[in-house]
Amino acid sequence: MNDIIGVIARPLGMLLSFLYNYIDNYGITLIIFTIIVKVCLFPLYADQVKHTAKMSAFQPKIQALQKKYANDKETLNLKMMELYKEEKFNPMRGCLPMLLQMPIIFGLFALLRNPTMFIESDKMLMAVHEAFLWIPDLSQPDPWILPILAGFSTFISFRQTQQQQQQQMSAMPENSMTSMMKMMQYFFPIMIVWMGRSFPAGLTVYWFIGTVLQIFQTRGLNRWRKKLIDAEKK
Repeated sequence: MNDIIGVIARPLGMLLSFLYNYIDNYGITLIIFTIIVKVCLFPLYADQVKHTAKMSAFQPKIQALQKKYANDKETLNLKMMELYKEEKFNPMRGCLPMLLQMPIIFGLFALLRNPTMFIESDKMLMAVHEAFLWIPDLSQPDPWILPILAGFSTFISFRQTQQQQQQQMSAMPENSMTSMMKMMQYFFPIMIVWMGRSFPAGLTVYWFIGTVLQIFQTRGLNRWRKKLIDAEKK
C-alpha cells in the first residue's frame, strides 16, 4: 500500500514543486494545486452523476419489482438483473469513480502531511514552513479556525450528498442505512475538526478549499443530473 501511495504522491509532489517555483507562495500554491486536482478528477464525478441519473430514470421500475417480489428475494434478484440488462445499466460502474479516487486521495494526504518525504527539492524544505494569512507555519496545525472551516464545509457537502440520495430514494422506506447517513452528517464534520487540529495546516487548507470547490461542483452537477433524468425519461 505504501508503494502505491508513493507512486501517486511523487508525481503530485513534482506538480506541487513546479507550481511553487512560479508562484513562490506555498499557501497560494496549495490553493492552485487543489483546483488543478479537482479539475482532473471532474470527469470521474461527472461519470458518477451520469450513472446515478440513469438509475433514477428507471427507479419506479425497481420499486415496482421490489414491491411485487418482496417475499421472493431470489426471483427479485433475477428480475433486477434482467432490468439492468434491458436498461444497459451496470450497477458496479457507480463504484468505479470512488475506487479510482481513493488511491489519489491517499497519495494527496501522504504528500501534504509530509511534503518533504516525496519532494526532492531543497527549496520546498523551507516552503512548507511559510506563513499564510493568520497561520504562522503551514507545516504545523492550526488549532481552531482552519479546522472549524473545514468541518463546516464538510457538513455542507455531506448534507448536499445526503439530500441528493434522499431524492433518488424518496419512495423507499427509511432503513438503517439512511439512519446511519443522518448520523454521519454530524459525526464526520466533527471528526474533520478533530483531525484538522492535529494535521499540518497545509493539509487542512487543501481539505477546506477542495470541499468548497466540491460544494459548487455538486450544485452544477445536480442541475446537469436533473436534465439528464428528464432526457432519460423521454
